[in-house]
Amino acid sequence: MTAVDFTHFVDELATISGSAILPFFRTHLAAQDKNAGGAFDPVTEADKAAEAAMRHLIKRTFPAHGIIGEEYGAEQPDAEYVWVLDPIDGTKSFICGLPMWGTLIGLTRNGIPCHGMMHQPFTGERFSGDGKRTLWRGNGSQRTLRTRDCPGLDQATVMTTSPLLMSEENRERFRRVEAKARLSRYGGDCYSYCMLAAGFVDLVIETNLQPYDIVAIIPIVEGAGGIVTAWDGGPAHKGGSVIASGSRAVHEAAMALLAG
Repeated sequence: MTAVDFTHFVDELATISGSAILPFFRTHLAAQDKNAGGAFDPVTEADKAAEAAMRHLIKRTFPAHGIIGEEYGAEQPDAEYVWVLDPIDGTKSFICGLPMWGTLIGLTRNGIPCHGMMHQPFTGERFSGDGKRTLWRGNGSQRTLRTRDCPGLDQATVMTTSPLLMSEENRERFRRVEAKARLSRYGGDCYSYCMLAAGFVDLVIETNLQPYDIVAIIPIVEGAGGIVTAWDGGPAHKGGSVIASGSRAVHEAAMALLAG
């Protein structure tokens, strides 16, 4: 069966979610804690409004498709096509007024990621990929993205959202990679992966991810020539501990340090 081109529909989802989110950004927006008693895990009315708008459009346009979203759970998760949504990846940055967040719109076919977009409506950027090609669009222009062919870990820039989100054991493993890298930066969430696809970052290392955190990212990074796997080298689309790299040499060197 020939795959359907969902490019224009993904753009529609990005547009309506952005319209739902932007009125809330840099306002005095209250955030609820979804993880009371544990690490602060905020959710806002912007998250809920954006996901609700995307779900409504998906169900109206493709009623046979499944949906998995951060805020409202799963519907028909065993369908051939399943949309995997994170309305605001980087909610902590969002509530701080920082632009390091975006809407993740992923699509799987028979369980495999086949299309992804990261939309940053405040900066007006869209990063989209299908595993074969990745595009950046913004300010009325567009360009094809390619990862940087970094020759070794000692010349690499590595990013993670925060080592504090890792277990003590995983934090120590991450520190081994960080100690070998040329530069490390924290706090990027989904934006870090897009900068990897654009050739400005060489490694992104995360733990405790959910599918909605990574499904949209995989076709973006792979379409730009990068690699995304679990720390053990397996597939990353189910979440957990994930490493994304712009070059095979850096990926293998980092995985060796993460292995234990």
